[in-house]
Amino acid sequence: MDQTIALIGFGEAGSTFARAGQWGSMARTFDIRADRADAAAELGVAFADTAAAALDGASLVLSLVTADAALAVARDYAQFLAPGALWCDMNSVAPDTKRAAAAFIEAAGGRYVDVAVLAPVNPARMKVPLLLAGKAADDAALALAQAGFAAIRVVGEDIGRASAIKMIRSVMVKGVEALTAEMMLAANRAGVAEDVLASLDASERRDSWFVRAAYNVERMTTHGLRRAAEMEESAKTLAALGVEPLMTAGTVRRQREQAGQPLPTPKIPG
Repeated sequence: MDQTIALIGFGEAGSTFARAGQWGSMARTFDIRADRADAAAELGVAFADTAAAALDGASLVLSLVTADAALAVARDYAQFLAPGALWCDMNSVAPDTKRAAAAFIEAAGGRYVDVAVLAPVNPARMKVPLLLAGKAADDAALALAQAGFAAIRVVGEDIGRASAIKMIRSVMVKGVEALTAEMMLAANRAGVAEDVLASLDASERRDSWFVRAAYNVERMTTHGLRRAAEMEESAKTLAALGVEPLMTAGTVRRQREQAGQPLPTPKIPG
């Protein structure tokens, strides 16, 4: 690998990538948590005292900070970028946040790339799926592949497109987690957890999400009012068990508002 990688943030993602990619001395990092210096030293990665030192001369930058810091680090550290450096924003933030960050990076002469990380970095490591968007996405794809990443897909030139895919996908992924927790809290308190899970297993659909999305939306369009009324009773059930129906209350509203309102869904590929 003939490029210098700068890692802004050396938490789970940064340390995992450095270890799996065997970057060693080819990488430098800066993290506001000085206690992460030992982890960097263990991997042979230089732990810089300042962001400027980490970014000095780096051709590829991976921004791996917390979501609430993503815009601030782009704004504050853009001035330290080498001309033409690739700033790969891998943080889980909204498209508008990435577009705002891109403005700072590009004004300073860097090349901003919107990167969406679509799975936990462990255990996927360098095989974690990455979506890239931006005018420099093709160049970033080559640089990331050279760094060892193995599942890269460019989705367009518009900053925010990769982020939009991830953020909207998260509505389902994280939403299902929250729904599961709400269901299990109530099921355990009612003493019916095994029966509820067995019933779900018996009725689980195995279709692709293209089929499932079309089916689910059609059910709401056709039967939303009736389903909303049923879910109101589900909400009462949870409340009586001492479980606040946060997700269920939202379902009531969405079912009612979607009733009679067709929603287009993409055709099944092939």
